[in-house]
Formats: sequence, structure tokens, C-alpha cells
Amino acid sequence: MRTLLALLAALMMFALAACVSVGIGGEPAPQAYYLLHDATTATPSRRAAPLVDALLIQPTPAGALADTVSIAYSRHPYEYSYYQLAFWTERPVRQLPRLLKQRLEARGIAAAVGIVGEPLRADWLLAIGVDTLHHDVSALPGQARFVLTAELFDRRSRTRIARRQFEASAPTARADSAAAAIALSQAVGQVFDALLPWLEDELQRAAPA
Repeated sequence: MRTLLALLAALMMFALAACVSVGIGGEPAPQAYYLLHDATTATPSRRAAPLVDALLIQPTPAGALADTVSIAYSRHPYEYSYYQLAFWTERPVRQLPRLLKQRLEARGIAAAVGIVGEPLRADWLLAIGVDTLHHDVSALPGQARFVLTAELFDRRSRTRIARRQFEASAPTARADSAAAAIALSQAVGQVFDALLPWLEDELQRAAPA
């Protein structure tokens, strides 16, 4: 009888532990969904005239950190885990091109901006690849880390015009998924703040007057 009671107690403890993981510290919480967004602090402004007629955005194949709705965190370099009860509303590999499209449209870099697969013809292609997107908790409460590689192509000549890696980090208020989602969105805004001037400079050099 004692053995059975002990087994039942162990099973209950395991079940409770399985329901806890929204925070690094293991506090119980309900399942949560977060929207990755462009949390820029820059003052938006629009160009007087577009640099090119049309620009397409193409997401490159992403690794496990970006091609999942799970939110990743890391205690040690090159080691990752996922919050069990916290998720993105959309996979970052799909959400980030949409966010960048909105930012490019607001800035007016191109007369038309689309994502590969949409019925838009364009001479210019911007490929973006997520190198990392995670909550670094090697030192609590941690920081959000986002690294993106962007490549600009001239589709007429099938040549790569420019390539650059953008990296941003933002401190998290707490070591939990909610704070991580906020800080990761801030990191997205920082990367876009740096990417747009770079893209404008490259297009001004490469695009015909």
C-alpha cells in the first residue's frame, strides 16, 4: 500500500512539473501566446520618392529557433531549450518578412513591396535569414538576442549586390517568457532600424536613376 501511495505521489509531482515552464524559475502559469512585432522606438518618416519600382522579400530556410512557434531560451552557449507553455502566434520565419514589409512600405523605399509568392514582379530581391532568436539567460534575468542576415539581389543580372549581418540585444525585465517576448520584439525593431538605412544606401548605389 505504501509503495502504491508513493508511486501515486511521484506521478502527481511529475504531472505538476510538466505543467510548469513559462518561467525559468518554474512558476506555474497557464498556456500563453505572444505576438512577435516590430517594437521600434525610432520616429517613422517617409521618403519623398521611392528608390525602386518594386522590391520582393524572400525568407531563407530557417533553423529550429525560427521555424517553430516555440520560444527558445539558452542557459549555456550553443545549448537551447523551449518554454513549454509559451508560444509565438506565428513562426518567426513567416512573421518577420511581414513585419519587414510593413516597415519598408511605411518608409516608401519601393513603390511596391511584396513577399516571394505574391503576384508582384520586381527587379530587386531582399533575402533575409534568421541566424538566432532566443532569450539568453546565461546571466539572469537575461537578454533577448536577434541576429539576421540580409542579402540584396539584382534579379535582372542574377547577382548579389550586398550582404550584411545585423545583430541586436535587449535586456529582459524578468527571466520568463512574457519578458522574453517583449525584449525580442524590441530587438526586432533595433535590427530593422539598422537594416533600412543600409538597404537605402545599397539601392541608391545599384539602382538606375
